[in-house]
Amino acid sequence: MTRLLDLGIARTRDIIGEMSKISEICVSTVLESYTKGDVKKREIFEWAEKLRILQEEVSDLAFELIARYQPVATDLRYIKSCLEISYVLSRFGGYGYEIVEVLDMMGSISECDKTVVTEAAKVTSEMISLSVNALDFKDKLASDKLYDMDDTVDLIYRNYLREIVTASKESKDMYSDPRCVISSLHVLRYLERISDHTCYIADSVSYIVTGKSSPKRVQMNP
Repeated sequence: MTRLLDLGIARTRDIIGEMSKISEICVSTVLESYTKGDVKKREIFEWAEKLRILQEEVSDLAFELIARYQPVATDLRYIKSCLEISYVLSRFGGYGYEIVEVLDMMGSISECDKTVVTEAAKVTSEMISLSVNALDFKDKLASDKLYDMDDTVDLIYRNYLREIVTASKESKDMYSDPRCVISSLHVLRYLERISDHTCYIADSVSYIVTGKSSPKRVQMNP
């Protein structure tokens, strides 16, 4: 006999699955906007808003399930983790919209060197897919790979920042257009935050499966 709690958990799982798909599409579209210069601000806003609404739905459903059925053990861990994961997926939409706002404000950056951002974007996109797959298949081992990839994104961001700060007079021509520097720094910073959040998803998966938090667990900031 199917428990009403099971039906509620299944509904929560469906919403999280929908959020995962939207967040992947949202971030990939944002990165495409950066590369091609075609800023789809309206579309990103709509996806970000949809993710926010779905997060609220997960939150309402989770509190209802806890209050009504008082779940324990694996069920409680899953519901608690879904609350956290829904927040992370919603932030993907928020970061995506913040990126396109920066791109919209900067205007055309078609002449800027986008190599560094493209490198970080490729790793971050892979991290999103990996974290979503970890959630789908309850892969508790995905966090190790994600933390290694997160280190890569952090290093790209910090190296670029250090390069700007320490640039000599001879090399400052690289940064003659402030729009290139500002847009790159903003996008890299948001990519760095997204990569952190994918690690948080993997940590939550590990907690669902084992009941233990990863020793590398990130401190999640807004």
